[in-house]
Amino acid sequence: MGEFKVHRVRFFNYVPSGIRCVAYNNQSNRLAVSRTDGTVEIYNLSANYFQEKFFPGHESRATEALCWANGQRLFSAGLNGEIIEYDLQALNIKYAMDAFGGPIWSMAASPNGSQLLVGCEDGSVKLFQITPDKIQFERNFDRQKSRILSLSWHPAGTHIAAGSIDYISVFDVKSGSAIHKMLVDRQYMGVSKRKCIIWGVAFLSDGTVISVDSAGKVQFWDSATGTLVKNHLIANADVQSIAISDQEDSFVVGTAEGTVFHFQLVSVTSNSSEKQWVRTKPFQHHTHDVRAVAHSPIALISGGTDTHLVIRPLMEKVEVKNYDAALRKITFPHRRLVSCAKKKQLLLFQFAHHLELWRLGSTVATGKNGDTLPLSKNADHLLHLKTKGPENIICSCISPCGSWIAYSTASRFFLYRLNYEHDNINLQRVSKMPAFLRSALQILFSEDSTKLFVASNQGSLHVIRLLEGSFKHLHTFQPQSGTVESMCLLAVSPDGNWLAASGTSAGVHVYNVKQLKLHCTVPAYNFPVTALAIAPNTNNLVIAHSDQQVFEYSIPDKQYTQWSRTIQKQGFHHLWLQRDTPITHISFHPKRPVHILLHDAYMFCIIDKSLPLPNDKTLLYNPLPPTNESDIIRRRTAHAFKISKKYKPLLFMDLLDERTLVAVERPLDDIIAQLPPPIKKKKFGT
Repeated sequence: MGEFKVHRVRFFNYVPSGIRCVAYNNQSNRLAVSRTDGTVEIYNLSANYFQEKFFPGHESRATEALCWANGQRLFSAGLNGEIIEYDLQALNIKYAMDAFGGPIWSMAASPNGSQLLVGCEDGSVKLFQITPDKIQFERNFDRQKSRILSLSWHPAGTHIAAGSIDYISVFDVKSGSAIHKMLVDRQYMGVSKRKCIIWGVAFLSDGTVISVDSAGKVQFWDSATGTLVKNHLIANADVQSIAISDQEDSFVVGTAEGTVFHFQLVSVTSNSSEKQWVRTKPFQHHTHDVRAVAHSPIALISGGTDTHLVIRPLMEKVEVKNYDAALRKITFPHRRLVSCAKKKQLLLFQFAHHLELWRLGSTVATGKNGDTLPLSKNADHLLHLKTKGPENIICSCISPCGSWIAYSTASRFFLYRLNYEHDNINLQRVSKMPAFLRSALQILFSEDSTKLFVASNQGSLHVIRLLEGSFKHLHTFQPQSGTVESMCLLAVSPDGNWLAASGTSAGVHVYNVKQLKLHCTVPAYNFPVTALAIAPNTNNLVIAHSDQQVFEYSIPDKQYTQWSRTIQKQGFHHLWLQRDTPITHISFHPKRPVHILLHDAYMFCIIDKSLPLPNDKTLLYNPLPPTNESDIIRRRTAHAFKISKKYKPLLFMDLLDERTLVAVERPLDDIIAQLPPPIKKKKFGT
């Protein structure tokens, strides 16, 4: 593996936003997640739970409801009173429509996907018709006295249950009138509370309405008679969310104490046809409020204030008891938030509304392998660059020479020139950016910092030449005919001749930058690309996919390399394929062309292409330190995969020079320390 001096960076003070809503799409097996800052993320559960798309947040968009309708159409609504539809191809907002009912607290799509229902602050329930290109207001239902906090359709689409404060209303869809109003008991642990908030409702085919409320209760109601059938007191705090399976044989609820409860419909006796709802399993995978839950055919999904997205497979639904049955916890975004200027040893950190530029510390001390060396000069915080306006930053990049910084929001693109004078930085903004550079999904500088590559959300790629304090537009690569798919990942060759671009599903396109034309397209693969890079000298394109496969494609020869064919024929080690975080960065050693460096959130790996590949019987990773010199030599020559798990969670890792690495870590304890305190629970003996 070789010896490196490693800069361990822990001053990237990144805290993910809490999860507010989740919505599962059964048709495409995708999960939409909205966060408290307005960001919406799309996870492909079939592609190893990869976060394949995201829509940046906005300060005025506090999303309170999220739902799929009519197959692949995604809607959200929030406290600004607007209903938003997202364009999943161009990765932008298609339109925003005011519902004219004040803040929107809840939303639900009809079972056939043709109608959308929203519950508003003023007590109104509004019905919208979903047309092919927009939504159209149809009518209001009977207005209630207080805000509508939860909604659920009857599976037949004939009735609606609406949860409010202190009561649940049942509406007839045809007439729009309330046919029942079911009052909820305010009693909480024997003490009468002032209000009982109905956080969630679920309407079953047999007419049963299940409600969850702020008094810690799960209640079952008969919608035909408007009476309470059964009551479960499950928590000392609010039960905040509910989701039911498609078969209606199980449902899941999340509480403010961080507990997720699973309820199942089971037979009363072994040979009886009579069934009843039983609380079967509690799960404590969260430390804070579980604000949202979803129920896929094989898993329970939950998220909340502690920022984790937890996917808990149901063991009875998983046919083969392999790694698919393991718990998944997704904390960090599956994209890079850190960029590096190697020549000046600078790191650029991306936050929601600002960028930070740091210079790495240095040391003159020496030591043996594994020693922690004292700093002779501490890391310097050189720049804090705040964005203007309410929009979140989508992407950012610093040039390899450290003289340029570019970043983009949903509607504006910014380019800055940096001049370094001793310890001072002079920041000069490049003005009059052209209209086609209004927004970018990905930004990349060439190795010599003379060109800037920008991927727009319309599928086009812009090539910009950078001059002293200004720029010149060289060319725009238009998307392939008939597609508007946005390019989310870019890679440029060190000699600046080749540019590779990848979309969410359209494969990887390689462009000739000198001749300004499309050179070739890498054969399409079933799983999305998570990282790509072009090797120096050979111009081999290395591509990592979400199923943990790694391919090497020769750009000059327009075919996969012999090493790539060999590893596909033999197959990767089973432990390599079972990793649950995607590879987010690939780089190469400048003096060792046979080495490929890559990392995910929990391991750093150097692949030595000159060594034999490991088979499933080989020890892929040895956690024990080497005992003597011969052990070190044996491990170096054992097989191609050299793995280190010392640095984690790893947000970024790259070579600064041939002997120096930089590793940006973000310990989970540091994130939890910055969250609001959880509900205090009494523990025995304290």
